[in-house]
Amino acid sequence: MSEAPAARGPRRILVVEDDPGIRTLLETALRLSGYEVSSAATGRDALLEAERFAPALLVLDVMLPDLDGFELTRTLRAAGVTTPVLFLTARADVDDRLAGLRAGGDDYVAKPFSIEEVVLRIGAVLRRTDPEGACDEPGAAPGVLRYADLELDEDAHEVYRAGIYVPLSPTEFRLLSFLMANAGRVVGKAMILERVWGYDFSGDARIIETYVKYLRRKIDAIDPPLIHTQRGVGYCLRLPRDRTARTDG
Repeated sequence: MSEAPAARGPRRILVVEDDPGIRTLLETALRLSGYEVSSAATGRDALLEAERFAPALLVLDVMLPDLDGFELTRTLRAAGVTTPVLFLTARADVDDRLAGLRAGGDDYVAKPFSIEEVVLRIGAVLRRTDPEGACDEPGAAPGVLRYADLELDEDAHEVYRAGIYVPLSPTEFRLLSFLMANAGRVVGKAMILERVWGYDFSGDARIIETYVKYLRRKIDAIDPPLIHTQRGVGYCLRLPRDRTARTDG
């Protein structure tokens, strides 16, 4: 395992796109934006390049000639790779986009796209999924957050519940960190979108409900449940008032 450099170099982006024109456009724009870029035209090549290149983020076309982008992302997640994924998709339907997020993606841009939007969304995903960047934000709590038997280590990017390690994706980690930093307080969806998904996120707000469900499956697999819904208001991390009741929704 290589040591972290003393100073951070350009962030690495892996572009996975089978259309050579779009691939070249993305590579050029990202290099001009200060990123180090590599690319692949198929899902299988992307798996090999992701291991070799160790990118900070994947820009991933959904429609690839071998593996589709959703399948590729599920393969990466199953292998323990938590590198954030930005989907490029011609599928404009909300359900298709949510399917991509459920596969382990972190954001999406619909085709045809503006290259400026892609660059902005990459920056937003990196800000919310990079644990070092999260600690640099105003109001972010460095070190370890604790509530009840839940522990979140910002520096190690690790979460434990009752002493048991809980693997989380970068977006799940950011959402839990925000909830823990506001433990006992109900936070609304607008605030969650702004702080967890980034000010320039313009997707469907149902993404929050999806990720809260993901967190509940992992964090609240151990009693008592800690993540609660305040109907019509938002979400709150707290001990249950009735320790026998579990919260849905």
